[in-house]
Amino acid sequence: MRSIHVSALAIALVAALGISSGVRGQGKPTAPVNSPTAGDYKTADIRIITPGVVFSSGLDVLSAEFTKSSGKSVGITTVGMGTIVEEIGKRTPPPDIIFLPFQLMNTLALDGGVMAGTMQPFGRHPMGLAVKAGAPKPDISTVEKFAAAIKGAKAVMRSNPASRTMVATLIDDVLKRPEFAGVNAPASTNGEGGQALARGEGDMAIQTISQILPYKEIELVGPLPKELGAWIDTMVAVSARATHPDDAKALIRHLLRPESNKVWKPRGLLRLE
Repeated sequence: MRSIHVSALAIALVAALGISSGVRGQGKPTAPVNSPTAGDYKTADIRIITPGVVFSSGLDVLSAEFTKSSGKSVGITTVGMGTIVEEIGKRTPPPDIIFLPFQLMNTLALDGGVMAGTMQPFGRHPMGLAVKAGAPKPDISTVEKFAAAIKGAKAVMRSNPASRTMVATLIDDVLKRPEFAGVNAPASTNGEGGQALARGEGDMAIQTISQILPYKEIELVGPLPKELGAWIDTMVAVSARATHPDDAKALIRHLLRPESNKVWKPRGLLRLE
């Protein structure tokens, strides 16, 4: 059984995003957020709001599998962490299923935004280092070796902190540590850091593993050293505003069944139980 880890970095991230119980009107992102979708959210039988890290881990694949077996259509929309709690409360039509980092989910539950008894641990999304396909892969097994590797890069691409996604904020906080002083880490101006590297910008990128693996132009070196606590733990729940709660519960059971790990694991998601 994998435990949920609450790191000081994760708590700092929540504070940085301006999320606290009873707080609304979060500051708006000042950079674009990559927001993939699947299905028709407005007309779907089951509607999902999720951060991009869950979507890229195979949520669309398993939702399509559920639709094939049940006949229930699924619409998925992704929202950046900086505004996702606000979006969950005001989106029309409302979501049936919500994915959130566990700190934000607990806050939403305290505010009455989650159907009682439906909140469950979902998965861990580790950050990784990517290089261009075919490039040498450095040893990043320790913080010291990781620091040496990225200091030797011409440019380490990353998500733009101004987007206020939790991924971008977490990476920014890692790079602000004194061990990484002097690293040239420009923010992507179009999409995530992994996307920028795949386009030929820079020679390395820091990104969630699930957002590195889809691109054939880049390759995963490995996860960041565990001492950095560079991961996001997420939860899933039925929204208190759900219009199809029974269908939502059935889809969640499908997503959490052991057989679904054949989709999650190869895409970089570590299921929490």
